[in-house]
Amino acid sequence: MNASRTARERARAELTREIKEEAKRQLGEVGAHALSLRAVSRELGMTSSALYRYFASRDELLTALIIDAYEALGDRVAAAEEKASGQSLRGRWRVGCATIRAWALEHRHEYSLVYGSPVPGYSAPETTVAPAARIAGVILGIVHEAWLEGSITAPIVPLDDLELQRQAPLVHPGLPPHVAVRAAIAWTQLFGMISFELYGHLANTLDPATPFFTHAVETMADLIGLPADP
Repeated sequence: MNASRTARERARAELTREIKEEAKRQLGEVGAHALSLRAVSRELGMTSSALYRYFASRDELLTALIIDAYEALGDRVAAAEEKASGQSLRGRWRVGCATIRAWALEHRHEYSLVYGSPVPGYSAPETTVAPAARIAGVILGIVHEAWLEGSITAPIVPLDDLELQRQAPLVHPGLPPHVAVRAAIAWTQLFGMISFELYGHLANTLDPATPFFTHAVETMADLIGLPADP
């Protein structure tokens, strides 16, 4: 009985993987907005009713793909951070930013799914929040570590806007507001640069983008106040 159930579980896990792989392939062809369970089932030689036993709706399939993308990027960033643990804080910042960019360039469609335009009619459920937060947790954790050891060099600039004062702790609860806001500026700039590169907005200006990206990462570290390398 147990062996039979295990075999069924393995078969289900394998077919689930095949469904998601086909869905990712179709993301590259038609985009997330046009993804359909019917098209996925047709390519896999399944009936639509059979596929619905694995994913009850297009939104459920999209959610699975989104979580997989966040987890894949989170694993990549965490592994890079562990490997760079002996470097300076600024060196680890460089590695983290470069790792996110490298993953995005290698997985353009998955990046677009999680950081591109919202999919019409789709609302991401709460289950996507924790996987998404892993990536920021690693990168902003470097900033938090710098703050705890007293090496942040950015001047304290009081926040006059009451709403911004309320929002700042949500960036990272362990950071003072002026550092949290600077970290948020850098975080959004990072993904803005990557998106501009992926979607061709740097063509004929800052293309190839590597020198610009490298310089911007250093400038963002300066903005946050990460200490310079010895």
